[in-house]
Amino acid sequence: MEGKKVLVTGASGFIGSFLVEGGLERGMQAWAGIRSTSSRKYLQDERIRFAELNFGDKQKLKEQLAAHKQEHQGWDYIIHCAGVTKCLHKEDFDKGNYQATVHFVEALKELDMVPERFMYISSLSIFGPIHEDTYQPICEQDEPQPNTAYGVSKLKSEKYLQSLTDFPYVIYRPTGVYGPRERDYFLMAKSVKQHVDFAAGWKRQDITFIYVKDLVQAVYLGAKPEALRRAYFVSDGEVYASSTFSDLIKKELGNPWLLRIKCPLFLLKGISVVAEWGAKCAGKTSTLNRDKYNIMKQRNWRCDISPIIRELGFKPEYLLERGVKETIAWYKKEGWL
Repeated sequence: MEGKKVLVTGASGFIGSFLVEGGLERGMQAWAGIRSTSSRKYLQDERIRFAELNFGDKQKLKEQLAAHKQEHQGWDYIIHCAGVTKCLHKEDFDKGNYQATVHFVEALKELDMVPERFMYISSLSIFGPIHEDTYQPICEQDEPQPNTAYGVSKLKSEKYLQSLTDFPYVIYRPTGVYGPRERDYFLMAKSVKQHVDFAAGWKRQDITFIYVKDLVQAVYLGAKPEALRRAYFVSDGEVYASSTFSDLIKKELGNPWLLRIKCPLFLLKGISVVAEWGAKCAGKTSTLNRDKYNIMKQRNWRCDISPIIRELGFKPEYLLERGVKETIAWYKKEGWL
């Protein structure tokens, strides 16, 4: 991969910024695809090149790509990580994830800029609550049943890519991604520091994780011929109890005393509805909403990663204990905790 050109869309975000670094580490010419308003806080390396891309306006996007082609030609690899995870209105998930992907791919095809490989970052959440009674790992033969607007939009994007003849995609379906710079799991660390651990419901919950650097490894393995037009689940291969993450955070914070609160699902649902309504009235997005409730309610997050191990040689380097240790150390160093 050394010397090849890679574009990472959504490069200013948590996962995107690590994917850019991953390109540089592999000796690639790394391009960060960003909006004009995007933060460059985690894109400070002077080797990074920038491409402004407007996925919301296909014509504008096509003009931007055409100008880039004229001056720099295209890219060997494109990692499409841009998207939305929180929206004020549900239809915005469709615009920010599905429609944006369609605009991008159509523009690339029309401009003859289709790369050797188009790596799409999807999500395990496209499958929704499957095997909730048996706790079997979700596998590629299962029928997706997304129960969030985010999951629906990601599934539509996957189906669109799979419908294209001879388009060189590879799809990744990571489970919960954590690591430095991440803000949602950070809220859990902040809560533990404040002596509160919150859990949803009493029924057993099997959770899976992937450390961001291991996800980067998995994505770049997608350049292999075996990955062409495949879709892979990505986790560290282990299954954890719902309390394991907070226990490890507690350990890294010096074992503060902790009040564990288990919220009944019916109560959590009510709180979620009220929080979402209040945020909408204020014109803001809410971390706790009905989609988030559906995610917290789901009991089975096991997934089968044997295909990516067998076909691409994926070897996770970070189990949860190591990953949490590195993450909490970063939060402390940056003054987040």
